Amino acid sequence: MARFPLFFLTLLLSTPHLFASPVPESSRALLVAIPDDWNSVRSWLQLYRRTSASSPWLPSGEAIPVHLGRRGLAWGRGLHSVQPGMQKREGDGKSPAGLFLLGNILYGYADRCPVPGWRYRQVTDRDLWIEDPTSSLYNRHLILSTHEPFPPNQHYHLMRQTDPAHALKLFIRHNAPPDVQPGAGSAIFFHLCRSQDSVTTGCTSMEEASFRTLLSSFRPAEDPVYVLLPREEYDRLKPSWKLP
Repeated sequence: MARFPLFFLTLLLSTPHLFASPVPESSRALLVAIPDDWNSVRSWLQLYRRTSASSPWLPSGEAIPVHLGRRGLAWGRGLHSVQPGMQKREGDGKSPAGLFLLGNILYGYADRCPVPGWRYRQVTDRDLWIEDPTSSLYNRHLILSTHEPFPPNQHYHLMRQTDPAHALKLFIRHNAPPDVQPGAGSAIFFHLCRSQDSVTTGCTSMEEASFRTLLSSFRPAEDPVYVLLPREEYDRLKPSWKLP
């Protein structure tokens, strides 16, 4: 019978995370986009579902076209371990690659939630998203009270009330609290696309009808996760991450 050298046996026993899937056992919904390569600005997004942690992922609904960052992709910070290669940075125009939890609140400027079953925040001119890497509030949603002054000397994103692309969006938890790394990228969302030829500054966008259908197909209680990986990386990680 073949035997492992003691060093490798010890490594296997002491580092089980190297072989464990980063997908939470509680997840019942998995959104997967597999662009052709690191320079891709478009892909298809497919929803998969499972009934338990041990059951297979099965496709749900039709794949939908999505738009990515104008400069392709770079490794993001999510549920996965740190990977070698180009890393996502603030303002680089790249969509973060990897595996990410999603937020549980929809944002928009309609006066009521357009998708039943979701928490909803109607944004106002007091809703900010902090994009200043030197700020302790980096990559956080900040709601100012009526008379509270805007943060001085900080770069922030005023969550838009009149831009159709931001009429409905969902936070992708890249570089998200409580584990925020300054300068690693902020304000990454699923949101609406501007046209069939549009790209984003790092988000994933799609047509409104597709987005509403997608959001109606799962709920935050299902611990949904988003996988965005170039084809070569997806094929490499598929077995260990137990992807469909």
